Order: sequence, then structure tokens, then C-alpha cells
Amino acid sequence: MRQARDFLEESRALYTLLTERTDQDFDRVTLFKDWTINDVLRHLHYWNWMAELQLSDEGRLETELASVGVEGMRTREQAHVAVTGASGQTLLASWWEQAQKTAQIFTTADPKARLKWAGPSMSARSSITARLMETWAHGQEVYDVLGVERKDEDRIRNIVVLGVNTYGWTYLVRKQEPPGPMPFVKLTAPSGEVWSFGEENASNRIEGSASEFCQVVTQTRNIKDTALTVIGPVAEDWMSKAQCFAGGRNDPPAPGTRFRANITA
Repeated sequence: MRQARDFLEESRALYTLLTERTDQDFDRVTLFKDWTINDVLRHLHYWNWMAELQLSDEGRLETELASVGVEGMRTREQAHVAVTGASGQTLLASWWEQAQKTAQIFTTADPKARLKWAGPSMSARSSITARLMETWAHGQEVYDVLGVERKDEDRIRNIVVLGVNTYGWTYLVRKQEPPGPMPFVKLTAPSGEVWSFGEENASNRIEGSASEFCQVVTQTRNIKDTALTVIGPVAEDWMSKAQCFAGGRNDPPAPGTRFRANITA
């Protein structure tokens, strides 16, 4: 699956960002829930492993899912990673090894295969796309805290499509009805290509950078902290609370609270 390759390349970009950092750098506190870089890698490591279990050991997956629970999630993630490497460069190496294993097993999977998960089952394509989205979204807080400007590639189209496809989910998770049809979305890809979704509509549309659209739907930026053009009440309402990821309702960060630090060290 192309999505498996894209997940691997997004993971490689984050690995490259961190590979020359000191162990102390991994203790830096990000602007996401006061997580450190170590916390981010533990989280990604654990759920990449869980995704691998979807295809390699369904019984172990079910056991893990039953034991995690909402309250025990962070504890479970840290307990798993403690076996393979608790922090810093050792953790980075373990996470990268797991990311490669997860990418490899999904590369040859049937994209339409139904796989068990914490909620409803999902297709293999949806599962690895979710891992790509999580890696990209959590990677943003790492780039931000290190003061590094991110250079996206067109593989973020996977996240754009996820964002568009979850227009209805944004309202369902809030027990609301969508205020109207999905706005027309016209975005400029990192390569300069133009991506369009939905029906052309001059009075209900979102236009601008594909990277910034991804930031909004993954809630790594508030819409007010982007240069996206948002026209019409439906588009404005959606962008004020867009949520492309599963789980319970999550609200976007407040304006001005997620940003790239003004450092390079």
C-alpha cells in the first residue's frame, strides 16, 4: 500500500529530525499537554506496535486493548516502551525500528482487510493512514519545540483526504448535525499541485495551504493562526472545531497557543 510507504517516510522525517539530538533534548516540554519529546515517541511507539498486532497477533491485540482503558493509557504506553528503551536516543532507535516493522507488514496487506481495533473494525488502509496522521500530527509539536520549520511532502494528501472525509465525524462526535453540505475545499500541495474536494461553491469554501489545512483538522493549530481563506458560515463553523481523529470530542487549541519556538538549538 502506498499509505504504508508514506507512513514510513513521515516516520523517517521525524527520525532524521531527532537523530543528532542529545538525550537532554528529548526532555523538552512541548506545547501539547506538556508532553515531552520522550512522551511523544512513547505514544507513537506503542500504537505503532498495536497496529502491527492487528495483522500479526490479533489475540495479543485484544488483550492489550482490554487492559489499556482511558485512564491507564499513558501508563501502558510507558510500560511497553520501558522494555525496549525508556528515553532519549535509545527510545528513538526502538521507535524507529518498530515504525519500520509496522510499515513493512502493512506494505503487503490487503488494503480492504477488516482489522480489529478499540472501536469499530477498520480497513488496513484506514489503520496505516491513521498511523501516518498521528505521526505527522504529534511530529508537529516536536518540530515546534525544537524551533525547526517543517518541510512537508505531498504524502500529506492522505491527511487532507482524512480531514475531508471526517467532516461529518466532527459533528457526530459532538452530537450535532452538520449545518450544511461540506464546503468546497481547494488546497495547494507542498509541490504546488492544486487539490480540490467537494462541489465548487463561491459562498461556502476553504482555500489555501494543504499543510495548514492538515494543521487545523489534526488540531495542531487554531484556524485563526493560519492563512487559510474560510468563506461562509458552514466553513467557518467546521474549521472552528474540525477533528479528523477518533476518540471523544476534542476542541482545537486556543489561538496563539501552538507555535514554532524561536530557537534553532
